[in-house]
Amino acid sequence: MKASKRSSVIGSFKVMDILEKARGLEAKGRSIIHFEVGEPDFKTPRVISQAGIEAIRSGYTKYTHSLGMPELRVEICRHYRREYGVKITPDQIIVANGSSAGLFLIFAALLDPGDSVIMGTPHYSCYPNYVKFLGARTSFVKQSEKEGFQLLPDNVRKKIRPRTKAILINSPSNPTGSVMKPEFIKEISGLGPVVISDEIYHGLSYKRKARSILEFSRKAFVLSGFSKRYAMTGWRIGWVIAPKEFVRPMQKVQQNFQISPNSIAQMAGITALKSGKAELNAMKREFNNRRKLMIELLREIGFEILFEPEGAFYVFASCRFMSGDSYSLAFRILEEAGVAVTPGIDFGKAGEGYLRFSYATAPKNIREGVRRLDEFIRKNDFKK
Repeated sequence: MKASKRSSVIGSFKVMDILEKARGLEAKGRSIIHFEVGEPDFKTPRVISQAGIEAIRSGYTKYTHSLGMPELRVEICRHYRREYGVKITPDQIIVANGSSAGLFLIFAALLDPGDSVIMGTPHYSCYPNYVKFLGARTSFVKQSEKEGFQLLPDNVRKKIRPRTKAILINSPSNPTGSVMKPEFIKEISGLGPVVISDEIYHGLSYKRKARSILEFSRKAFVLSGFSKRYAMTGWRIGWVIAPKEFVRPMQKVQQNFQISPNSIAQMAGITALKSGKAELNAMKREFNNRRKLMIELLREIGFEILFEPEGAFYVFASCRFMSGDSYSLAFRILEEAGVAVTPGIDFGKAGEGYLRFSYATAPKNIREGVRRLDEFIRKNDFKK
């Protein structure tokens, strides 16, 4: 028996290769510092968790509407009015089992075999795999560290072809932490193809506020959710805001492949949007402190960081003084130093020569992890 061709075109999620190896070493008694995983170490705010517990006690454990609970969709509308001053309606919203499931719904409703999607590179590891899986193609626009990893509209324009269906943007960005300039978002929104805006890291920007695509265009899809900002990765709950003509096609995909989003997580999501702002702000302040600490310590041990991340919780730092093979280097660092980092190649060819460091961990772990890295660099006599 042979696996399908569709499944064989998808590469591994390299950060998971690192994580699984790290867990194996921990099972053998090794101490591992985790800089690889993009997951807040904070607990879900108590008021949100209590809402989930109460949902179970109250019997909210059945299928919901396939678009998501009406109450949650109303709260999402209110959230966008408060945060961005834009008016959306509940019939534009599809609640999904995490933003990853939401992205699949978008691409499934939008792409036919042979269509293409433009996206920047370095990019979130999984983006191209959604496109490949559906038989479409990806056109990459290189983003330069010297230009703050910005997706430049002129470079996007050069990639547009007759079968270009969408332009995918991600701000704040994974892996670079770049926050797009509003004038670039506005210009890209007017280039013709529909824009898919991954806004999962909104609420986690430290120098300037991240802007939503909906402030500039309604010919757009917004992808977001609760995982990062609300420390709810395991709850698997997110949403898509879509042009109305795409809602029914996406709904049919959801009905067939997911039935409906998680009922308990939806009840917790309603509370998340209504309450817990003090805890959310405290988490954001702490992430910013960790961001500054990680940048400072990495520079002290020889990493060149030309661009300081402005959002999310990652530092994307050049590792070329150690190796041009980031994948092999990441495994060496894990084995020899007990520090798990993500190889830049996981984020496309333009990511080669970099390592991604997540500062979604306690300051004591950041200090210890960088100390181990320094020891690794000195032991191997890498020239800084």
